[in-house]
Amino acid sequence: MSDTAISVKNLSKAYRIWRDPAARLKAPLWDAVRGIIPKALRRTPDQAPSRYYKDHYAIKNISFEVKKGETVGIIGRNGSGKSTLLKIICGTLQPTSGEVYTQGRITALLELGSGFNPEFTGRENVFLNASVLGLNEKQINAKMDEILAFADIGEFIDQPVKTYSSGMTMRLAFSVQTAVDPSILIVDEALSVGDELFQRKCFNRIEKLREGGTTVLFVSHDAGSVIRLCSRAILLRQSRVFIQGKPKAVVTIYQKSLLDSKVDDQALLTEFNELENRVTRVDQNAAEPPKSAAPNGSGLPDEDLAFLAPSLLDHKPLEYSNNGALISEVRIETLTGRHVNCIQHGREYKYAYTVQFTKPAENIIFGSLMKMMNGFEIGGMISQPLNQSTLVVKPGEIYHIAFKFKCLITPGTYTFNAGVVGNIEGQEQYLARSIDVLLFKVNPEKQLFHTGHINFQTGMSVLKVKSS
Repeated sequence: MSDTAISVKNLSKAYRIWRDPAARLKAPLWDAVRGIIPKALRRTPDQAPSRYYKDHYAIKNISFEVKKGETVGIIGRNGSGKSTLLKIICGTLQPTSGEVYTQGRITALLELGSGFNPEFTGRENVFLNASVLGLNEKQINAKMDEILAFADIGEFIDQPVKTYSSGMTMRLAFSVQTAVDPSILIVDEALSVGDELFQRKCFNRIEKLREGGTTVLFVSHDAGSVIRLCSRAILLRQSRVFIQGKPKAVVTIYQKSLLDSKVDDQALLTEFNELENRVTRVDQNAAEPPKSAAPNGSGLPDEDLAFLAPSLLDHKPLEYSNNGALISEVRIETLTGRHVNCIQHGREYKYAYTVQFTKPAENIIFGSLMKMMNGFEIGGMISQPLNQSTLVVKPGEIYHIAFKFKCLITPGTYTFNAGVVGNIEGQEQYLARSIDVLLFKVNPEKQLFHTGHINFQTGMSVLKVKSS
């Protein structure tokens, strides 16, 4: 049996944009008259554009495959075709051309409340939706307690759905769609409606379905969710598949395409390929300490345990177009000014860079952001609280920025971003921004007294209060 859950081949969906209301009547009459004219006598070929309408393609020639058990995120600007694509995969919309193959039961959260009859009660809609998905009455009754407990809408389950808030509708819809053991789950931005507690509950359910082998197709504008949930991501641009690959690389290119209007498609593709290669080489670039480096407990000063690994310098950051400033000389230093990129847990360092301004600007704020290699944001630092900076700069001025920080993260490889925000002619904007401008490593430790990614422990006590 094939391990492909979803296969999309040369899929297109076109909508007719009519020249005027009367064109809707004239077009079929023209086609009928034209049909009886011999082809040799026609003035225009069959494939010539119509004089009455033009085709607008919501999606055009899209092809990709999703393996069983894979979680794939689809991202893109509003209007890029994400929802149209999902509706065709679900079978609620017919394509103009191309084909879709799916294997297994599909459940989908598309438009909020779709599939619900507003006049029916919540309980009646549970039976209606579950029946459509192939469950019989006995199976639905067996799952009813689980569905109601997850939705957690109380006595409203026996009230008409038209009385529900959008959040209550989404709760019930998600609960039904994920309780019927789907082979494929499709989610289109629906989770943004719920409160934070329920969103966490939904993500836990999705992760459990993933572990059970469910294929998930996930559309969201939340970059963090795509990076956290998905094993692969697809970027739709101008109704086509622009790139697909590792979520962090795809999301980074998507964000750059949104924020940098000067970049062209070829430059984005080049940087995407570099990002993909960089993520692939992360394990290879995770340099080990040189033989001269001192191990923990060696008796050497803590300062000597940090070092510079040349292999971590061999990468190119993702630079945005210069909008008024240039960032350079990005580095991590010890407190005595030594350049390092393999640092020790629990020690203090400086994250530093230089900024040269090319335009006059005011309300300048310098910033930094530390991230894991999968793109998860650990935390950042800024030079001034937002809307409180009074710094005014002129072209040609150069500033050296240094953020002091204590390394409290788990051993591993991480990245730093650098950015400058300012006000030019009354508009606040990024003057310069570099993504993953610096790669660094936290060295392994012989003994770990913390779990997770951050060490919060500043001290503890164990006190025996009673003897047996």
